[in-house]
Amino acid sequence: MNVVSPPAALRGVSEEEWRIRCDLAALYRLVAHFRMTDFIYTHISARIPGPEHHFLINRYGVLFHEMRASDLVKIDLDGNVVEEGAETKPVNTAGFVIHSAIHAAREDAAVVIHTHTEAGIAVSAQRQGLLPISQHALKYYGHLAYHDYEGIALELEERERLVRDLGTHNAMILRNHGLLVCGRHACEAFLNIYYLERACQAQISALAGGAELVLPPEQVRLHTAAQFNRGGDSGHFAMAWTSALRLIEDGKPDYRS
Repeated sequence: MNVVSPPAALRGVSEEEWRIRCDLAALYRLVAHFRMTDFIYTHISARIPGPEHHFLINRYGVLFHEMRASDLVKIDLDGNVVEEGAETKPVNTAGFVIHSAIHAAREDAAVVIHTHTEAGIAVSAQRQGLLPISQHALKYYGHLAYHDYEGIALELEERERLVRDLGTHNAMILRNHGLLVCGRHACEAFLNIYYLERACQAQISALAGGAELVLPPEQVRLHTAAQFNRGGDSGHFAMAWTSALRLIEDGKPDYRS
């Protein structure tokens, strides 16, 4: 990605943080491009490396398709804004609760995405959860967590249960709520939410057809899941991320601003 220089108000940030900001802003725009937004609600966050466990989250009220690197707010695990001059940037409490829980517990979860899509919410309300009826769904076979609905995520006590239910997985269905994924970097998180969302869309369409569903045999399910999860290919991630960025490169204002 061609990273531009930060604006004057953020000249104090490190080169690494600015790169993460640009990637995260791009991720917001990609989620908007694929129509996975819920107005100003839901969140995507990214951890800034370091012992402080600071992470970036969206400025509450900025639409995903207009997100810029400078719109992101740096906060700590207690929800305090730690970015100089950003004290007036509002942060949604529910987003802080969910994302801080994952970032605090999982060092490998550098990026966390939470969505409220129509298909994701629909599958989250189905007792059987995600069915192994598509190649997209089989990516998550044996690798998908579930968390029961407890109301709007405003209570800090829920963080412990979120982390417990997610375990070592990188994808979770929040019952009666939506989807949550994480990744080691922006591209991995993006592909996780893309595949999970497409799997949910396929399931809702298949069930709407009314015909009996065909499910692959257990051996095929396990084999396909293993193929998907045998380890990340850095070359593939780089190619996929470069391709994804071309979808938003003409957006105004520039996400890297």
